[in-house]
Amino acid sequence: MILYQRGVHVLLVALAFLGFNTAAHASADAVVLRVYAPAPIRPSAVPDAAAKDKDAGPLVAAFSMKFLKSLPQRTFVAQTPWYKDSVKFTGPLLRDVLAAAKIKGSVIHATALDEYRTSIPFSDALDYDVILAHQMNGETLTAKNKGPLFIVYPYDSKPELQTVRFYERSIWQLKSLQVE
Repeated sequence: MILYQRGVHVLLVALAFLGFNTAAHASADAVVLRVYAPAPIRPSAVPDAAAKDKDAGPLVAAFSMKFLKSLPQRTFVAQTPWYKDSVKFTGPLLRDVLAAAKIKGSVIHATALDEYRTSIPFSDALDYDVILAHQMNGETLTAKNKGPLFIVYPYDSKPELQTVRFYERSIWQLKSLQVE
């Protein structure tokens, strides 16, 4: 028994040394969204084996759910192609999140937990009240129900938003944004 406890203690110390905070892993302070600058241009002649996931540029911001909830929140009800009934979404405006990251560009590349990607014109964040929903019908979004974040347009506010072009720009289980 003492050997087992010592082994667990050694494991916890090793995890702490590596920077893994077990208490913050599931807390509101855990990072739920990373924002990256444009990727640097690299010569394609020499592939970088260590750069498997380096298509993103430098990290410019890492936001916790607590921080995202501290931003002004928007709530709207919209009919979507994914649900039979209208849904109430709540979250900060995408433009406020980008302003907090102090980043501008022409295109936003959004990536989901399953590595699905979509591209959103940066102007959409300015022209429409696009939100990063963290609640749907008053319930907190989790990875099991399209969370922790879901980019949603206010589809019912303008007929032009009720098209495949804008539905394809929505992305659930959002984990990162790369702005170019």
